[in-house]
Amino acid sequence: MLNELLARRVLIVLGKGGVGKSTLSAAIAKVATLSDFRALIMECDARAPLAATFGVEPSFVPTQVAHNLELMTLDGRSALEQYLRLMVPGRMLLKAVFASRIYQFFVQAAPGLRELMMLGKVYYESKDDDGKSATRRVIIVDAPASGQAMSLLKMPTAARSTFGDSIVGKEANNISKMLRDRRNCAIIQVTTADSLSISETIETHTQLTDIHLTPAAVIFNRMPPFEFDANDISALTNRRGPHSRKKDLEHLAELAKSELNRATEARKAIAKIRSETGGPVLEIPEHSGISGIELIDRIAADLARHREDEINATKQPGSSSRAGRG
Repeated sequence: MLNELLARRVLIVLGKGGVGKSTLSAAIAKVATLSDFRALIMECDARAPLAATFGVEPSFVPTQVAHNLELMTLDGRSALEQYLRLMVPGRMLLKAVFASRIYQFFVQAAPGLRELMMLGKVYYESKDDDGKSATRRVIIVDAPASGQAMSLLKMPTAARSTFGDSIVGKEANNISKMLRDRRNCAIIQVTTADSLSISETIETHTQLTDIHLTPAAVIFNRMPPFEFDANDISALTNRRGPHSRKKDLEHLAELAKSELNRATEARKAIAKIRSETGGPVLEIPEHSGISGIELIDRIAADLARHREDEINATKQPGSSSRAGRG
């Protein structure tokens, strides 16, 4: 699955707020660089949390943050102004356009256009790499939370219908084609075990499928470990010892039961996602007590192991790689 995903030029990562979407976007980018790809992370959050994590100032142009890894903040207004710089001849005329009250009102009154330009920036960055470097680049879009992301992804189709064969309509058509080109673009959903996240993941998957943007995969983040079972807990409870020690053992057993229940519910949640979406689900273990770059590197290592397992599986006698991409 990871090999198939990294074969695309654009990966759009979305999910409910708080599921670790930004961290996973960065981890996927890191895995790409380990395979000698160049990676560009485009974060849609104006607060630029990934820029803070990597210790750089937010930038509307790609900024190198590690070997073969660049980061930029995706902002609709800046993308629109970059586009106008390509379309409007002459600096003085462009300066007058930007300063005009009509332009300021237009930008504020047309949030849909800003969303379209954000995706337009993704489109142009994906095309800008053609034949210019021996090292292929993968773009990872850290999209907004699911609800906002749906509005973002629906915008090209709406704009194409509204603006027809105009310049904006043609741009919308190009972006729409990019999103639906399953050879070069894939959507990845991120979820955790909590019920709201699971429900939102399934609902969003259905909505994306309805507009012909079926996600290529779901990443189940923060999977609790299955390191013991009910028999282990029973053995712990029944161990003999002093009364005070027995109370400690009972307390530990209650904690263990809670963790076992959490892991069991997570397994049920994964089964439900697989049943409802019919697509692949990749599990990422829970990493407690770490954050920032350390967490990104740890998850990148998990992903790299998954990828190595996939490669080894295709080398086994009797196995064959799947034709096409999910």
